[in-house]
Amino acid sequence: MRRHLCFLLFGLVAVPAWGGDCPAPPDRADELTRLIEAVQQAPDARSARLISNEMWEIWADAPDAHAQELLDEGMTRRAAFDYTGAVAAFDALIAYCPDYAEGWNQRAFVSFIRQDYAAALPDLERAVELSPRHLGAMSGQALTLVALGRNGEAALALRAALRLNPWLPERDLLPALEAVEDKI
Repeated sequence: MRRHLCFLLFGLVAVPAWGGDCPAPPDRADELTRLIEAVQQAPDARSARLISNEMWEIWADAPDAHAQELLDEGMTRRAAFDYTGAVAAFDALIAYCPDYAEGWNQRAFVSFIRQDYAAALPDLERAVELSPRHLGAMSGQALTLVALGRNGEAALALRAALRLNPWLPERDLLPALEAVEDKI
């Protein structure tokens, strides 16, 4: 009874305060296009990393203040190794803003850290579906597929990400993935 009462109270406090009315994620497609073009022309890995950091600012720009609070809380909890708390924050973010790719990507990252690759993959697929040029989700998808032993699919995902950013740190995995792919 006590557990149900706590859940009920949390639900009543959390939902009506925001009503599940998450606005659409900000449209920063033109800015992302500019950054992708810049990273493709980057002269070296350091320059590319600086450009990639600007991309992360776009992906981490939540639709509103409440969504930003949930995202920031989840990322802070993850950084403090409070994975249960991080997942709870990302679950709340996804429930509130189901069309915001970064909520899905961040929850997948926690699953990946926990080595729960089967849970990470659908979240990454949803993130890429919502944001097809989300390089973090794309490279995360490749790494998750490697962890699941699905190297051919991992190579495909990594090649797609590298077409957008040839400087991704995961680029060094591609030759090994292609060697396995050739043997299949």
